[in-house]
Amino acid sequence: MHRPKSTLFMLMSVDGKISTGDADIMDVDRNFPQINGLKEGLQQYYDLEQTTDLFSLNTGCVFAKVGCNEKTDAPAKLPVTFVVIDNQPHLTKQGISYLAKKAKDLILVTTNKEHPVFSMQEEHANLHPMLYAERVDFADLFRKLKIEYKADALTIQSGGTLNATLVRAGLIDRVLLVVAPALIGGNKTATLIDGDSLHAPDELSKIKTLELIQAKPLDNSYLLLEYRVKN
Repeated sequence: MHRPKSTLFMLMSVDGKISTGDADIMDVDRNFPQINGLKEGLQQYYDLEQTTDLFSLNTGCVFAKVGCNEKTDAPAKLPVTFVVIDNQPHLTKQGISYLAKKAKDLILVTTNKEHPVFSMQEEHANLHPMLYAERVDFADLFRKLKIEYKADALTIQSGGTLNATLVRAGLIDRVLLVVAPALIGGNKTATLIDGDSLHAPDELSKIKTLELIQAKPLDNSYLLLEYRVKN
């Protein structure tokens, strides 16, 4: 395989929501610890997260949402390489610096040639910007992660829109889900797979089918689901 073996690893509710609402202040990491019936079993997700791959793909939007741009502490260094997709940009210089201090390496992927990351390479030797012209070519990106950065396995914890892009491009090999015992609802609340809806029967080939590997009850009514994606 000329790319890393990839795992989509997410925490979601029974109805597939990966957030608690449609505003930036609504977030499962921030809100679940406040909810009786959810806070008791939440640590199981974080324990599993500690066992994931040494390459982790996420978005600048997610990191900004959890407050990286405001962090001023010196984070503990992780043996993990962060691959961050950030076009807008969502990350500021402070957020980028924080992530660079935390990660083994920080590969920041963008289509924005004015992104602040390009003025910061002398500050952080482990900072590796990657620029694409109009859109990120994820097949090319994954090849580069394998060839240039020796990434054999990649864990993906991004938002529903990017998850959909990667799934439909055939770049997800495994899905590992921790299902929280909750029904959140909301037609604008992010789900595991968002992106564009299908519009006609000739698009049904975009639907990926799955093979169940395990379904394991966890404590406090949480559930672990593992699937192989039939690409």
